[in-house]
Amino acid sequence: MPDTPTTLTVTQLNRRIRQLLETHFPLLWVEGEVSNFSRPGSGHWYFTLKDEKAQVRCAMFANRNALTGFHPENGNHVLARCRVSLYEGRGDFQLIIEHLEEAGYGALQRQFDALKQRLYAEGLFSDSHKRPIPTHPQRLGIVTSPTGAALKDILSVLKRRFPTISVRIYPAQVQGKEAARQIAAAIAAANKDNHCDVLIVGRGGGSIEDLWPFNEEIVARAIYLSQIPIVSAVGHEIDFTISDFVADYRAPTPSAAAEVLSPDGNKLRDQFRGYERLLCETALRRLQSASQRLDSLTRQLRNPAERLKHQEQQLQTLQARLSRTACGQLQYLNTGLLHLRTRLEQAGPGYQIDRLSDHRDLLTHRLKRAINTLLEQKKIRWNNTLQLLNAVSPLNTLERGYAIVTDQQDNILRGVTTVRVGDKVTTRLANGSLACKVDKIFPDSQS
Repeated sequence: MPDTPTTLTVTQLNRRIRQLLETHFPLLWVEGEVSNFSRPGSGHWYFTLKDEKAQVRCAMFANRNALTGFHPENGNHVLARCRVSLYEGRGDFQLIIEHLEEAGYGALQRQFDALKQRLYAEGLFSDSHKRPIPTHPQRLGIVTSPTGAALKDILSVLKRRFPTISVRIYPAQVQGKEAARQIAAAIAAANKDNHCDVLIVGRGGGSIEDLWPFNEEIVARAIYLSQIPIVSAVGHEIDFTISDFVADYRAPTPSAAAEVLSPDGNKLRDQFRGYERLLCETALRRLQSASQRLDSLTRQLRNPAERLKHQEQQLQTLQARLSRTACGQLQYLNTGLLHLRTRLEQAGPGYQIDRLSDHRDLLTHRLKRAINTLLEQKKIRWNNTLQLLNAVSPLNTLERGYAIVTDQQDNILRGVTTVRVGDKVTTRLANGSLACKVDKIFPDSQS
């Protein structure tokens, strides 16, 4: 008989199914719409996630939902990180929620963070790449929707502040699937024209989905490659997009971008009026100064007869001063002449010859004394050297009965090993030399 199959209780069956589900499915993300939401006194959340064709029960325990940043309501579209399980008590298939967030915003936010981190690592946000924004541009380009409120706001601000700025519009969709490609193409077209001093790229406010084209990589790279400085003006002050980080300057709103790029016409008009007033005051002061100088020069003009009389008096005064100066100069020269005469007498040949003769006699005496002293010292040194030389002289050694023996090459023989029987040697004595022939060699027994 075949083996009888194992019989399981309902509890055992549900437990095995739960274990099978929890081990087979890892943590996963599920997207759907919240319905039948309830929160009993335990603090746990129970609800159903559904889409157009199916639904699944969900549970999120209090220790996890306390970390969620929002309170879900029926109809919310959410994104849940969960694990698959089974509620054994009723045999209900369910999801145990670990994390819950709004679906649209959360997914887009993760895309935003991932692209921001990657572009930052590539250096697209680097300050070294950003170009300075002109303070008084003459030609302004605008990349935006030609029918949007942002363009109207920009043109309104320019008209109010500085209407003489030349504006060129590069139309592009700023919302929808084709928006990013059109924005990038408009930036490229503006660079190809090379007409504008600066570009405003932006749009008015909206949801994160509305602003998403300005978070696309194609737009970020088009801004980075632009040779024209770009001001990013997307949404409201609290909105930040990837374009803001890549652009050379971020304006909180399109109107603020127009404010930054357009000088205040009223302020400039006031400045010009101030300069005009200052110029008029300066010109008036210079005219007054010139008039006063003219009056002064007019008063200085005199009758020619009076001027000649005045110059005659000056001439007489100068003649008197010249006479006094000439007398004083002659007296000074006479005194100097007497002094030079005295010095000349002292410098005469006779006086100098007598002085040099006395000096010569003194030097002659000192020279003789120095020569005698030097000769005496040399004589003593000669005798000392001669005595020392005699003491170490080989001739002195020969006088004591020694001899010097050399071979035929005049090499001194220092032992018997360097000669052989029959060799001719020379013996040097104190009063002469002997030519000898070696008949026999007697080596020293200790050698």
